[in-house]
Amino acid sequence: MRVVIAEDSVLLREGLARLLADGGIETVATVGDGPSLVTAVREHRPDLAVVDVRMPPSNTDEGLRAALEVRRARPGFPILVLSQYVEERYAADLMGPAVGYLLKERISDVAEFLAAVRQVAAGGTVIDPEVVLQLLGRQRRGSPMETLSPREREVLALMAEGRSNTAIATRLTVKEGAVEKHISGIFAKLALGPAPEDHRRVLAVLAYLGR
Repeated sequence: MRVVIAEDSVLLREGLARLLADGGIETVATVGDGPSLVTAVREHRPDLAVVDVRMPPSNTDEGLRAALEVRRARPGFPILVLSQYVEERYAADLMGPAVGYLLKERISDVAEFLAAVRQVAAGGTVIDPEVVLQLLGRQRRGSPMETLSPREREVLALMAEGRSNTAIATRLTVKEGAVEKHISGIFAKLALGPAPEDHRRVLAVLAYLGR
């Protein structure tokens, strides 16, 4: 796997590259601002970009805006966003397949970070639980989400973290069949009927995030 890292802190940039190298993942370029990210992805054609939210020149949301620009040029390109905070303005726009959004404190768990990199590169979705909670707070009352039971909400929150049915069953200490039943209930309440062109699991997560 080949990765581009966009992070304005040189120390963190080099640290991320070292973590990836230890996991057998090649870093083909490291950059420190949004425009350079767009250029690096165009030139190196990596498999994934790890992107900080706040980078020069504005040190606000340059990273997220650059990530959106990359996705417009290469639809479906895998992006793993790292941030100290949840940037709600653009975060929901990035949610979907091949996207991850982790708070930087998660990097301390190396195995979890590398697993997230691989999952996003493979087209999966990995969302930090804190991101889920903050974006969920923006939902308006009266939405179909309000009809979900507390257990269905727990299951959907774990789905938003990118957990498989087996992992959800283990976390909640229930049988996998029970998880499948809850997911079927979620799909029904959110009016997500079977459709060959749609990924209902991702659509349910997007609904959960208030898209």
